[in-house]
Amino acid sequence: MAESREYPFTGTRGRITAREWPHEQPRYLALLIHGYGEHIGRYEYVADRLVRHGAAVYGLDHLGHGKSEGDRALVTDFEDVVTDVHTVEDRARAEHPGVPVVVIGHSMGGMIAARYAQRYGSGLDALVLSGPVLGEWAIVPELLAYDEPPEVPIDPATLSRDLSVGAAYAEDPLVWHGPFKRPTLEAFATTLATIAKGGTLGALPTLWVHGEEDQLVPLAGSRVGIEAIKGDDLSERVYPGARHEVFNETNKDEVLDDVTRFIDHALSL
Repeated sequence: MAESREYPFTGTRGRITAREWPHEQPRYLALLIHGYGEHIGRYEYVADRLVRHGAAVYGLDHLGHGKSEGDRALVTDFEDVVTDVHTVEDRARAEHPGVPVVVIGHSMGGMIAARYAQRYGSGLDALVLSGPVLGEWAIVPELLAYDEPPEVPIDPATLSRDLSVGAAYAEDPLVWHGPFKRPTLEAFATTLATIAKGGTLGALPTLWVHGEEDQLVPLAGSRVGIEAIKGDDLSERVYPGARHEVFNETNKDEVLDDVTRFIDHALSL
């Protein structure tokens, strides 16, 4: 696996831990944005593939996630998270001036990436959304109907047909295994509405990848969100039988081949 190094910075609401997988002469910069309750350390395989494809890769543990400060899995405003990602992009650009930038977000990270593209898309060269929380995510209104949201644990088997992925997730001390917190659910609802009203992605080359059998972020709900924001250059890949984490699926190399081919095409435009 590619070597990486961690570094801290002061985020919008506390100390954030970021990670870089360096490349001395990158063809592009890849910003990885992780999902709810997890951390950027779960993306070692993805980062390695991207480094070998010619990227310098950057990511961060969001506020309240992984090694960053904050109450666990508590996000009251995703605009702050978007701003933290932009701080990482600024550092990446300072280290590699003039190099194209690609944003890759998974699940909640796909939602953050979509909002990021709405705010900062003029500086991006490509966007990849993996199983993105967009459009209609039923669990949010369902849980907000309760004064105290009930605990709805994630079944690790829904992550991937490779059951070792779920087993590692269940044993990972940096993963949040507790219930959703009401302010976080409210922040999800606000951000989904903001994205729906935030305009299209314009000419930004965008790739949407999704598992056909994704039970955590069902395909149909995300499609509603994609339709609301899609621009002039959208590519779509739906993988038969795949579950939520397509970057950790049994066909992950096929998925990452699709991602790297898409990036090559986007950089050639």
